[in-house]
Amino acid sequence: MCGIVGVLGRHEVAPLILESLKRLEYRGYDSAGIATVNAGVLDRRRAVGKLVNLSDLLVHQPLPGKAGIGHTRWATHGEPNVKNAHPHRSGPVAVVHNGIIENFRALREALALEGIGHETDTDTETIALLTRHHLDRGMTPAEAVAATLARLDGAFALAFLFDGEEDLMIGARKGSPLAVGWGEGEMFLGSDAIALAPMTDRITYLEEGDWVVITRAGAEFHDLAGNRVNRPVARIRLDQTRVDKAGHKHFMAKEIAEQPSVLGAVTAFHLLPDGTDLALPAEVDFTTADRITLVACGTGHYATQVAKYWFEQLAGIPVEIDIASEFRYRQPVLSDRGVAIFVSQSGETADTLAALRHVSGKVARTIGVVNVPTSSIARETDVALPILAGPEISVASTKGFTAQLLVLLLLALKAGQDRGRLPPAMMAQHLATLKTLPGLVARALDREADIEALAQKLAETRDALFLGRGVMFPLALEAALKLKEISYIHAEGYASGELKHGPIALIDKVMPVIVLAPRDALYDKTVSNMQEVMARQGRVILVSDRAGLDEAGPVWAQLQMPSVPDLLAPIVYAIPAQLLAYHAALARGTDVDQPRNLAKSVTVE
Repeated sequence: MCGIVGVLGRHEVAPLILESLKRLEYRGYDSAGIATVNAGVLDRRRAVGKLVNLSDLLVHQPLPGKAGIGHTRWATHGEPNVKNAHPHRSGPVAVVHNGIIENFRALREALALEGIGHETDTDTETIALLTRHHLDRGMTPAEAVAATLARLDGAFALAFLFDGEEDLMIGARKGSPLAVGWGEGEMFLGSDAIALAPMTDRITYLEEGDWVVITRAGAEFHDLAGNRVNRPVARIRLDQTRVDKAGHKHFMAKEIAEQPSVLGAVTAFHLLPDGTDLALPAEVDFTTADRITLVACGTGHYATQVAKYWFEQLAGIPVEIDIASEFRYRQPVLSDRGVAIFVSQSGETADTLAALRHVSGKVARTIGVVNVPTSSIARETDVALPILAGPEISVASTKGFTAQLLVLLLLALKAGQDRGRLPPAMMAQHLATLKTLPGLVARALDREADIEALAQKLAETRDALFLGRGVMFPLALEAALKLKEISYIHAEGYASGELKHGPIALIDKVMPVIVLAPRDALYDKTVSNMQEVMARQGRVILVSDRAGLDEAGPVWAQLQMPSVPDLLAPIVYAIPAQLLAYHAALARGTDVDQPRNLAKSVTVE
């Protein structure tokens, strides 16, 4: 969601902050702003819409200063306008905020009794008002921030700047990520390493409840209780923070095209060099597990739905899947022999992180499947497995999804091996199959021209249905999600067998029905459901291999996929789902990489 950047620099910081905010555009935002301190005077500039609007404003109204904070806002409380844009200021303090302050109304009412009124519709302004209130009582900036933090309920990453303080910035973190960057005679603060990468490769991540006082000489960390603490400095790999499009029109196109190499890297990393066995950490052990719990949000949730089939078929172990935002509220029954797996591309998804903390100490083992090895979920699970997708900038996940699927498949194979369900010969066969995956995905990508032609037809509709059976059912859900989130076409995914239980009422001569049906054991049943659609003059787009297309007979449109082993079908068939959505969005002229109302990393509940 919102992006935060802070700089105590040796040069003018507004251009540096603006450039860093551009690297955080992938998070999603609807307004942006910067505040600086120059000659002891605090000032700010804010604009609604894309960062180019803020850039234009800074040309006409420059913002000098070598100390500053910046922000991209995704609106929660209050509509997107200049008044509600960050940084928020009250007298001598400016603050930027990622998160939600749940008790802001009560705090606002208490401040009103002190004669301190509010001017915006946001929860964030209350933080500035409260900090100013403490400053007016004679507290130092650090004391005022500590007193303010003690009264906040909710989730936040915060950066504070103060009038008259050109060598001071304060950050705080509870629930939302924040990192300190170390330089030579300058210091930085940011939502993630991507924002700070052009300025430093040395990062310290704030732990939950930490707050930090930063000067150009260094950083002083405090824990939730206010105690001075030491936090380690990590070096980030700058090649893992590149955010260029590499010649592609959009980040999404680049990230779709990268999938063969990403999947090859995942296989190489998690298998022995000779490919004869898995090379997962020793902590990944399912020998005594009596159940598996899979928790995620959005696209990651659909990956876990596919994984449920794999774990149950390959390992014979009961599996529960849950949406992270619902998980802890239903009071789930947990087993002290269970394994809980948490899937999050960013590793900072607020609901997934809360679910992890809910099960901590109640199950035998927690496993994180993440793309950011330094993220909160990676640090707080017993073992974290990287999906090695590299930075994924487009809001709609593509390479992150298929990499998650592959890591979950490797875990299912490990579970089958640990439980004696996969003897060596069978395991060797599965691992040999995995080696063919990058090539199969590349062949699916080769169908892009045909997919683009189909997407032109799809772009003309207002509604679409996706159908699939078995592991293709979660793929139908994911395909529908991709289409609606970037093209704004209303789309739904259903299990093919559920068609007669309601959705068939929607079938008419106009709405496309996309059927994902490789020639597998469930193909005949899927095609029977497809025939029911066609009998009602429905427009069927059949996605299958050559044998499946030949057997099905004439349909409104067809798309040929390579013939794939059943185990790999969900990963390969993700490619046409992604490309259909991408080209439909292009045809409709929507913002592919930053679709309206969406954020890449949902760091508030």
